[in-house]
Parts: sequence; structure tokens; C-alpha cells
Amino acid sequence: MKKVSLIITSLIIAISTFAQKQTFDIVSYESPKGWAEKQETSAMSYSKVDGSNWAQIAIYNHTNSDGDIQADFNKEWNELMVAGKNISAPEKTNPETQDGWTVISGSGTWQYNGAKVASILTVFSNNKVRLSVVCNATAKAYLQDYLTLIGSLKLDATGVTESPGTGNNTTAPAQNNNSNSIAGTWINSVSESRGLLNGFNMYTGGYMRKEYVFKEDGTYMFRQKDWMAARDNIYFAYETGTYVVKGNQLTLTPKTGKAGWWNKDNVGHDVKKWGSYQKAEKYKLETVTYAFQFETSDYGKSLLLNYDKATQRDGDHPSGNGQYTSYSRDEGKSRIDNPPGFKN
Repeated sequence: MKKVSLIITSLIIAISTFAQKQTFDIVSYESPKGWAEKQETSAMSYSKVDGSNWAQIAIYNHTNSDGDIQADFNKEWNELMVAGKNISAPEKTNPETQDGWTVISGSGTWQYNGAKVASILTVFSNNKVRLSVVCNATAKAYLQDYLTLIGSLKLDATGVTESPGTGNNTTAPAQNNNSNSIAGTWINSVSESRGLLNGFNMYTGGYMRKEYVFKEDGTYMFRQKDWMAARDNIYFAYETGTYVVKGNQLTLTPKTGKAGWWNKDNVGHDVKKWGSYQKAEKYKLETVTYAFQFETSDYGKSLLLNYDKATQRDGDHPSGNGQYTSYSRDEGKSRIDNPPGFKN
């Protein structure tokens, strides 16, 4: 797989002598011949089955960059490759830059129904937006088609702007250089999926996101946004209050909070856009004490929260038997935006 990743880098550097026959999102490319094509809400996917062997390729819609190719790759690997799989740690190429875009490829292997699957993730970033391409395959022959597609790929982000990263907040929260500090922005993001098809997550483009912003003055903000393809509306919750840390105990005391439902964008069905306001949802303010700890991995730093009982803010996630809710560090960047006209 390491050799495959190195070949990908070589092809990217040589972009590109292939004819451009297909466009999707911000890319143009030559689609693989003989593969079944299907356009999803969040991706253009291709699949091929030959007896017991199979492969899938997916080009995902661009998203906001975290401003660093390594951070972009780690986040995409964690969200697109790790979910639902026991995949090996990625073997990554060194970043290469051309025409304003930096690219990293990483590969890993995992098992599906007794078959060994090779997976490759290629992430392009211009530090404003990023775009990912994924391949899952049970035979090396399919990888050549993936390499051909990558080699033919061209990106054009002209006119593309970042989606609002901090909602209606114009100032990013202060960060504390103390590695043991809880201050900062932490997010839990789950992508909606219709399940696995030959081990490949069939993402709908929907998501469930929760975010904490812990400020150094002892106050916090919590936001939740659920945009589900299986649901006709958008759920949004907002809470503020104070927090106290004692040892490994984190106590949140809410002061204000509210929640409600919004219509979706019925014209473009865009996951980044809001429709009109529908109605308010009852929201209960609950003081909760969590046992917390930090965890550091190749994907960055995480905040793990355990709690004793279900709350409206946390949901029905149990804390027993070592279970927890994990929030990843976002360095001043939010993936939740406030509804139009929303007032704190």
C-alpha cells in the first residue's frame, strides 16, 4: 500500500494529460470506464464488481479547510475511513503542492466478510477548502483505475468561499497553550449513513454535530445542529452558562438555552443552507458533572466526557462500562452555523 501511495503522489505531480469528460463539485476528471456511476447528495460514486472482487471510488463535495493539510487529512481519515471499520493506521505520503493545492494520500487495510480490503484516501487542500477522494478495493487491478482518475483530476475553487465557520460569532474563542486545559473549541460530528455496501459507508450528506466552546473566563457555549437526509427539517439547540473544573471533574451550570426546528433549503437541498423557522422545541437546562480525560492520537487531541444520566444536551448515551462521548479539538474553527436571524 505504501508503494500505491507513492505512485499517487507521482501522478498528482504530473497532473494531467487525460481528457476531461466529467465534472462534479469543484473538480473535473476522466471517469473510470466500465464502472457504475451514482450521484449521491455528498459524493459522486463509482462501483465495479467482478465475481467475488469489488471496488468503489467516491469523490466527496468540498468542505472548509482547517488551514493545514495535515489537519485536513487527519479529519477526513477519521470521518471517512475509520467509521465502521477496523482499519490500520494510514501510511501517508509527504505533502506535495502544485497550482495552489497541496495533496496527501494515505492507505490502510481492513477485513470485510473475510476479504482483505485496501483503502486509499487522497485529500486536496488550498487552506480554504478541501476535497477528498476515496477508493476501497479487494484487488490491485482496480487501483490502476483510481490512479488514472486521480491523475486526470483538476480542481477549480474560483468563486468558492468558506462557509461561515463560527456562526454569528465574529471572534474565535481564546485558546490556552496549556495542553491540559479544557479551554477551546471541541466538536463531535457524526455523518449520516444508510449503512455499508460491500464495506463502503453510503453517506447521505446528512450529519449530527455538537460543539462546546469553553472560554478561559469560566463561561461556555454549547450548540447542536442536526441536518438529516431522513428528516424533513433541521434541529438546532443553543446553551450558555458557566463551568468549573476540579481534578478530572467538569461541572456545567447552564444559564440560558433554547432549541427549535427549521425548514430545509427546498430549492437546492443544500446541507449548508437554512430554510424558514418552523417552531420552538422545549429545552431543559440541566446542571451536569462529567468525568473527563484527554486522549491524543494521530488524528489530534480529543476530550472524552462521561456522564451518569441522559440529558437533553447529551442524549441517551450511557457512561457505564467505559463508554464516553468524544469531542475533537477544533483550533478556533466551528463546523456549526447559527440559523438566519438567530439571536444569542
